[in-house]
Amino acid sequence: MRRWLLLWCCLGVLHTYAQTGGFKPVADANAFKAQFAKASQSTQSIQADFIQEKNLSMLSDKIVSKGKFWFRKQDKVRMEYQQPSYYLMVMNGNNIVTKDGQRQNKVSTRGNKLFEQINRITVDCVQGNVLNNQDFTTKILENAQYYRLEMTPVSKALQQYFKTINLLVDRKDYTVSSIEMEEAGGDNTIIRFVHKQMNVNIPDEVFTAK
Repeated sequence: MRRWLLLWCCLGVLHTYAQTGGFKPVADANAFKAQFAKASQSTQSIQADFIQEKNLSMLSDKIVSKGKFWFRKQDKVRMEYQQPSYYLMVMNGNNIVTKDGQRQNKVSTRGNKLFEQINRITVDCVQGNVLNNQDFTTKILENAQYYRLEMTPVSKALQQYFKTINLLVDRKDYTVSSIEMEEAGGDNTIIRFVHKQMNVNIPDEVFTAK
């Protein structure tokens, strides 16, 4: 399970301090929440490329991966790592399938509270419903380009794995531009979504492991 969680954490960087620094508490939290919820409700699907940067406390070098990402309401996600090596993760409802070379692993979130929560976090981060998740306390900050949501887990189960999860939300369209996960053990992962296409037709076949 730990291996799967670490692979899930490899879900997001190459943004600079000039782009993401200078944050201060949001001036109008209610207005942000309303716009964020509106954008979330209108988002039926997302297709994007992603760049992931993994920082391991035991290594000085960063691990950079690239791949393709698909999301479709309600709870369908496909992350296909293409560089430097192939790895696939598909979430479809309560089922999660991972594929590494010829090895395929299937997991059900039913009856497993931790997997269920991680499944929910993944979808909420992408879809923009994180402010409704009672398992986190969230601070909302802003600068000229982004809103920053700093999510701190209150659940002891999640605290074992995550110190914080930070989202950057683009001020132009209220979509999530990057996800940063700081793990309890000191590692961190940042994913940046690029070339985003919203509300495109994504067939069912995309959310099967093949």
